[in-house]
Amino acid sequence: MGVSVARIRVLVVDDHRIFAESLAAALAAEPDVDVAAAGSGPAALRCLERGAAEGRRFDVLLVDAELGAGPPGAPAARAVPDDGEGAVDGISLVAGVRRVQPAVRTVVLAEKDDPHRAALALQSGASGWVAKDCSLQRLLAVVRGVLRDETHLPPALLTGVLRELTAARKHRTDSERLVESLTPREREVLRCMVAGLGRKAVAERLFLSPHTVRTHMQNVLGKLGVHSTLAAVALARRAGVGPAEAVPVTVPARVLAGDVVERGGQPA
Repeated sequence: MGVSVARIRVLVVDDHRIFAESLAAALAAEPDVDVAAAGSGPAALRCLERGAAEGRRFDVLLVDAELGAGPPGAPAARAVPDDGEGAVDGISLVAGVRRVQPAVRTVVLAEKDDPHRAALALQSGASGWVAKDCSLQRLLAVVRGVLRDETHLPPALLTGVLRELTAARKHRTDSERLVESLTPREREVLRCMVAGLGRKAVAERLFLSPHTVRTHMQNVLGKLGVHSTLAAVALARRAGVGPAEAVPVTVPARVLAGDVVERGGQPA
């Protein structure tokens, strides 16, 4: 009897059909590799979900760095999660896979070296960044390496990626320091801002007047050293501040007791 070989399940995710099919065929020729292909981020997520449900989880995703980019002038791909249709960009897909199936290793396939995007990929959970025109032997070595928890980068990218990661860490540290300067109430307001809530919605959520919320928002912008809500949200994200959870806010005790609360002369 022959000795059974542990098989590696690989999913190629690329919206260039000829490339995806060619790569999948080359990988399938290996005796220990099972391979499938998906032409979009949502299709890849469905493949992952189906594989897990059938007890045949994928081990490695090979993701096109420019997934969903389309021709010049085409609508930009959006981040996951999504509604299951449309385009999802490659880096966001890496983050989505890490969130839903953290055991799956992802390797980004790129047409050109880009230290900034390579660093983003690693921060999003990728285990490697490989040139699309590398040899099949090199790609297989990376696939097998990431399953041993190795991280693979082209030598020419290493210095640039380390510089990007160091800069990102400094920005995060600086951002965290600024966020720590906020009062607890200001942090609540900031989390509402991250959630995309406007001034009126924040006021209703936190049981504050719109004027008070406006003052808090101005204080948040001032302490963070930014001039717009968008910039404040970007800084908050770098500091690891998540959005306020979309759950019903606790109703004040006097409302539960049956009292009618009025704001501005109108019943609440």
